[in-house]
Amino acid sequence: MFDARPVDTDYVRHRAAQFRAQVARRLDGSLTEEEFRPLRLMNGVYLQLHAYMLRIAIPYGTISPDQMRMLAHLAAHYDKGYGHWTTRQNIQFNWPKLVEIPDMLDHLASVGLHAIQTSGNTIRNTTTDAFAGAAKDEIADPRPYAELIRSWSTDHAEFQFLPRKFKIAISGGARDRALVSAHDIGLRIVERDGQRGFEVWVGGGLGRTPMLGKVIRDFLPEGDLLPYLESIIATYNLSGRRDNKYKARIKITVAERGLDVFKAEVEQEFEFRRADFRGIDQEALAGFRERFAPPSFRNAPVDGFEAERKANPAFRSWTDTNLHSHRIEGYASVIVTFKAPGATPGDASAEQMRLLADLAERYGHADIRISHDQNVVLPHVHKSDLPALYLALREVGLATANAGLTSDIIACPGMDYCTLATARSIPIAQEIAEHFRAEGLEEEIGKLNIRISGCINACGHHHLGHIGILGLDRAGVENYQITLGGDGYDIPAIGQRAGAGFPAEEVVPAIDRLLRAYLELREDAGEPFIDAYRRLGPAPFKAALYPETVDA
Repeated sequence: MFDARPVDTDYVRHRAAQFRAQVARRLDGSLTEEEFRPLRLMNGVYLQLHAYMLRIAIPYGTISPDQMRMLAHLAAHYDKGYGHWTTRQNIQFNWPKLVEIPDMLDHLASVGLHAIQTSGNTIRNTTTDAFAGAAKDEIADPRPYAELIRSWSTDHAEFQFLPRKFKIAISGGARDRALVSAHDIGLRIVERDGQRGFEVWVGGGLGRTPMLGKVIRDFLPEGDLLPYLESIIATYNLSGRRDNKYKARIKITVAERGLDVFKAEVEQEFEFRRADFRGIDQEALAGFRERFAPPSFRNAPVDGFEAERKANPAFRSWTDTNLHSHRIEGYASVIVTFKAPGATPGDASAEQMRLLADLAERYGHADIRISHDQNVVLPHVHKSDLPALYLALREVGLATANAGLTSDIIACPGMDYCTLATARSIPIAQEIAEHFRAEGLEEEIGKLNIRISGCINACGHHHLGHIGILGLDRAGVENYQITLGGDGYDIPAIGQRAGAGFPAEEVVPAIDRLLRAYLELREDAGEPFIDAYRRLGPAPFKAALYPETVDA
């Protein structure tokens, strides 16, 4: 079973005490805001539009019930009663008082959580598949390797002042569910000739210059993981640009130097560093694997589950959309969406967090995951428990049957919170979700990935949406560009801009025209939007978005 306290608690408490002293100096005027800025960022504290924001790391998205209850406590006592799940499998609190943040960090340390390296030009939280350890197609659970990377990278002396922030993702399934191609380094667990290793991607990233990563090694033996990662990051640390922060990410370094040149430098560095590593500490890796050992699954009949599906159409709809296949017969992984139409995507109330903690203990082997699409996953639920789980979730508004559908929109906080945003994201996402639910079209449209960002930094990952929406400022007026054909999974692709942007009030009508055209154009009810787009190309979809151009 998952051990909820992987961190060195003494170390985390020391960091919290250190920050408490820095906050005191800021409050008494000994430090200016400019002097305080790098210190707060080292502890995950941002200054947003209206207040400070604290970003808390949830390593590889895995969290225990006690940790979830602590997040609920922080939401209730230090925020406005809620937190916000992010696309990095973290949580953000948007309204804490600066003077109280050290207390929050002390509370987090007591359950093995922290905010270290959730900001700054360093190695951020390593992300992975929310279904890790449960997915039917999994080659190996990626979380032991993610924990190995977390342990190695935390306060790594060489990599605290990189040219820019650095993000690593690892996927363990035959299907990539961790978006490895969109990360600075992406890792896919593979097996070759009976040996386990990694396919290594490098140079992916979104933002103002979106790029998909490239494979730098098609097979890296397991024992060489850390020295190879070190070699990539050390090479980037020396050759990455520091003269322009917009060109400082590794994707620009690889693009400007060329993959072959960059790879040659990495391989040279690797030969030097591998001699010092002598392979992964197998005892440590075995300990990490023990921390993520599967629970004791039970063998029980599922007759009640099938009977409830026949008797209750709402429950049947929920199980059709919000369940993911499990490797153990009789079990399922449950997607709990925080995207009820009209709700703020990714916002979780203290009440909802407490209930999830209780339900995970009662029905889910005390295991909870945060997904990169701002939802929560209970990875191990026996099907006989699903009717009771559904009823409990419904009581707090968490039983919406929309996982992967039109209203399950990924959205950044946008101009409602963020100092960098140039347009609102949340209201647009809410309007789209409410519109298609009201029109009765959501189930007919089927699986669809819509993502919206409030600025070119792309925190909403709009480049990877089947339909992406980017909010920009045009002479003081919010204007929204639409991109089509993006995907971060089986066939990675950056969405292509469809044409001119739309004012806020025209976004929903434009998306409505687009999706009604899709319903007319698809081969049959089983063809998803992204498949129809790939088959037909952009022309008919652009015609739906801009009918006046066709008429002209």
